Amino acid sequence: MKRTHIVILVAIAIAIGGLLMLSADFSTYDTISSAKQKQGKYVHLIAKLDKSVPLDYDPAKNPNYLSFTAVDSLGGSTKVVYHNTKPTELEHSERIVLKGKMQGEVFECSEILLKCPSKYKDDKKQLEKAATTN
Repeated sequence: MKRTHIVILVAIAIAIGGLLMLSADFSTYDTISSAKQKQGKYVHLIAKLDKSVPLDYDPAKNPNYLSFTAVDSLGGSTKVVYHNTKPTELEHSERIVLKGKMQGEVFECSEILLKCPSKYKDDKKQLEKAATTN
C-alpha cells in the first residue's frame, strides 16, 4: 500500500467522523428544573401547555411573538417565549417538545414540536380495525 493511499484513507475516515459529529444530535430531554440549572445552554423540554394561563398571542399586534406557560411531568412550570408564528393546534396538543434556552426564568424557544392527539387516534382506530379483521 502506497503512502498516498494511507493518507487518503485517513482523510476519508476523518471526513466521515466529522460528518457524523455534525449530524448526530446528542441532546436529551430535560425537565424544567434541570433546564433552569443549565442557563444559556440549548436543551429540549417535554412539557404540556398550561391551559389555566391564557396564551399571549396577538397576530395583529405582533405575529411573531407567542408567550405561554409550560408545565412538565414533574410539575415544574416556566414562561415560554417563542419569536415565530403560533403553531396551529398548539392548544389541542397533548405534549409539546420545546427546543431552546433558559434565560433567567423565561424559556426562549427556537422550535416547537407538537404531539397531536388526533393523529394517534386514527392510528388506534386502524389498529383496532385490523385486529378485528384478522
